[in-house]
Amino acid sequence: MNKADMIEQIAQAAEVSKSAAERAVDALIGAVKSSLKKGEMVTLVGFGTFYVSKRQARAGRNPRTGEALKIAAAKVPKFRAGKALKDAIN
Repeated sequence: MNKADMIEQIAQAAEVSKSAAERAVDALIGAVKSSLKKGEMVTLVGFGTFYVSKRQARAGRNPRTGEALKIAAAKVPKFRAGKALKDAIN
């Protein structure tokens, strides 16, 4: 399922127009992004938790040349599924 499929499914389930569903999906994504950017966790009970994890700097190799290089530290978004979501797919 891609974003367009999700918008169509939400529009049908909520009985709203596709443009309203698209605005809702975009608002949700924007809210999650801004919260993660602030370093906050986003918990949707029954669905899961979005959070930011820190990845340490490390040494790596260029696969083409074999040359050693440094990979910078980074913040990466992660998702942990909630119990209800896990139960729904099992």
